[in-house]
Amino acid sequence: MTHTLPGRRLSRAAVGVLAAATLTGLAALPAVAAEPDLGIGQLAPITGAQPGSGVDVPFSVLNKGTEEVGKVWVSYTVTSGLAAADSYGNCMYSTESSADEEPEKAVAVCAVDQPLKPGILYVPEQPIGLKAQDSALYDKVRVSIDSTEPGPSDNGGSDPVPGTGAPLKLVEKGPATDADRASHGEASSSADVTAVNTADFALTGARLKGEVGDKVTASVKFVNDGPAWVYRELGQGAATVDVRIPPGTSVVKAHDFCSPVTKTHYTCGTSQSWVNPGRGETYPFVLRIDKAVEGATGKVSFTGADRPFDRNAANDTADLVVDAGAGTTGGSSTGGSTSGGSSTGGSTTGGSSTAGSATGGSASGGSTTGGGADPQTATGGNLAATGSSSSLPLVGASAAALVAGGGIFYAVRRRAAAVK
Repeated sequence: MTHTLPGRRLSRAAVGVLAAATLTGLAALPAVAAEPDLGIGQLAPITGAQPGSGVDVPFSVLNKGTEEVGKVWVSYTVTSGLAAADSYGNCMYSTESSADEEPEKAVAVCAVDQPLKPGILYVPEQPIGLKAQDSALYDKVRVSIDSTEPGPSDNGGSDPVPGTGAPLKLVEKGPATDADRASHGEASSSADVTAVNTADFALTGARLKGEVGDKVTASVKFVNDGPAWVYRELGQGAATVDVRIPPGTSVVKAHDFCSPVTKTHYTCGTSQSWVNPGRGETYPFVLRIDKAVEGATGKVSFTGADRPFDRNAANDTADLVVDAGAGTTGGSSTGGSTSGGSSTGGSTTGGSSTAGSATGGSASGGSTTGGGADPQTATGGNLAATGSSSSLPLVGASAAALVAGGGIFYAVRRRAAAVK
């Protein structure tokens, strides 16, 4: 039998006193305010925008909580084909640099110093005013609502500049319905803005000379001659180029953005899902002349996603021509002349992708850094005459990531929030 030592057991009366004291202490603690619950209505797609004209973006805001919110921040971002037409005095304007799969964007953060009552739908006095740029085609706008001031983007960009016009204000539209609550489920919403515009995608091939056994470099070029930029869906290259190698030659080295379909057939992608006017990609192919074939000609053409914006079909294909002599010993030539022995091949180095432009990329140790060398634009029609080189160019850096089929390579820096 166990024995309870004197003084070790609390009486029922003591337990009751302690419980009452605990409850009294809890009641004296200050009440914790509920977190604000704000939502933006789903934005509707905008079509038929005219370059140089205004674009209105209506939106609505709902305080879904139970308490009044004294101040909110309305933010909106747009891709490079759009710009702010109205300069609101309570907004700060800046740009956000491109990163990962995201292009450069213009950003406005507006401090709306007015209370938002719970259960009431609010709209701006006037829709947000934007302007379609000359480069507008496929663009996106995103609107967000916050109860605290958003911090700067991790991607970097320009310093914020205050607006100069009348402030952005919200006005009551009326009590929210159940349908309003359902459509304001998130604190941000985005929409596509499609403009009536064109972009001319053009290809340039090459004419090469050499002897049997020579290694020659064919530089296939893709350029967007504008006027619009082209922004595809995330994960999809801006363009896909189909390259067929001339008969009598074999591929020694293909560009990192290019993936083999067969030994004589390659598909090449782009460094990003967008391409700005005047930009594109250059795809060097190192070929070996295995035998002399009279009139040996390969073909370059576009493939993959449709291009309804491209109305000029005359520059959508190009030739790769190899004029081979009948020599049986290897040699090399540079600048269009042939000489014995060998020469040092040129190299392509990586760079960076800035201002939302699509550029080449490079990789080191399996991870990409920066963007890539500035792509070259097509010159001299769709067939460029070059000589040959006996050594393999350094095309970018090793281990660049390539998605077969889509042919898209991304210079990975940091994951940014996608514009939906």
